[in-house]
Amino acid sequence: MLDATATATADLVRRREVSAEEMVRAALARLDGSEPVLRAFTQVWPDRALEAARSVDRAVLRGERPRLAGVPIGVKAWLRSQGPQTRRLEREGCVVLGLTSVPQASTPWQTWGHTDRGPTANPWRPGRSPGGSSAGSAAAVAAGVVPLATGSDGAGSLRIPAAWCGVIGLKPTNRRLPTRDRAGLAALGALTRTARDAALHLSVMLDEEFPTLEKPLRAVWSASLGYAAVDGEQEAVAHAAAGRLHEAGAVIWRPHDLALLDPGPAWRALRAGRDDAHVRTVNGERLDALFRDADVLLTPATPTPPHGHGGPGEAMTVDLTWAFNVSGHPAVSVPAGFAGDGTPVGLQAVAAHGREAALLTVAARLESLTRPFGPASAGAGDEVADQ
Repeated sequence: MLDATATATADLVRRREVSAEEMVRAALARLDGSEPVLRAFTQVWPDRALEAARSVDRAVLRGERPRLAGVPIGVKAWLRSQGPQTRRLEREGCVVLGLTSVPQASTPWQTWGHTDRGPTANPWRPGRSPGGSSAGSAAAVAAGVVPLATGSDGAGSLRIPAAWCGVIGLKPTNRRLPTRDRAGLAALGALTRTARDAALHLSVMLDEEFPTLEKPLRAVWSASLGYAAVDGEQEAVAHAAAGRLHEAGAVIWRPHDLALLDPGPAWRALRAGRDDAHVRTVNGERLDALFRDADVLLTPATPTPPHGHGGPGEAMTVDLTWAFNVSGHPAVSVPAGFAGDGTPVGLQAVAAHGREAALLTVAARLESLTRPFGPASAGAGDEVADQ
């Protein structure tokens, strides 16, 4: 009960079968137990969290029914504890435990998390990176410290850590949720362990319901998007997950020879306040054509497995994700299976603008076909995280 999903936690607290304070105390105990290895949080606020939990309990006693009553969460440090996403979540009963780790600003690669105690560890293999930049949020959710943590995605910053930590990370359509990103590349989102929790979070943020779609979705598979170099095992595990969806009748294949231009030049130009109209326009037209005939595009979420704490080397870990930051399409990484080294692999699904319901449907259907991924046990792997 005390390791419940966000949806189950809120239901229990609203029914007064358990108090928000009990749920938060249990989460703080899990945090204390995991932090020596995981290092997912840069700041923890136990007194503030317990007082907020008591406030939720008082609201429930008055007859209020917050949609996320008593759900303990971590907040990505770059998003600030009083950012618009956090404030809305708190209004619906979430309790912030503290700030989760992100990379140092001076780091040229963003697939890790920095704390003053060392790098954030991947809960499945502590000697590997959890991904980034929403590193601590993904690690905390994967390890079962919290059922939900906030993040943002400017080039894959939700989807890459979701894939490497074996959780769900959904980037909504760009600008559906307000951000301070002037380039328009980043989108706010969250990391969760279940599709239902991902749908609940998005429903709270957008005041819109996201039911699972009943009819089979028309799907296109692309291993490389036409330009990326993808590790064979990452491709094979993701493709096998897509195949399970097809065999279960959740998707129906549509042939398509998708070939996008490398989005790197366009992403870098937009980030610098310029525009690479050629790449952006060509890719936009090709994706528009694809989504006239298909509901979802399926790809591996990452081209490589998690790297060590020394960095990714020459690998472009964003190769399969940042095209959809440039185009603005919603995209999600869903746990697909495990590589031979014991690290999780993600399946990425992409949909037309505003079609997050299709992505949540893919997540829910695959979740029902794949054995549970967690919570992972920080320190369970055979590697020791660098200090």
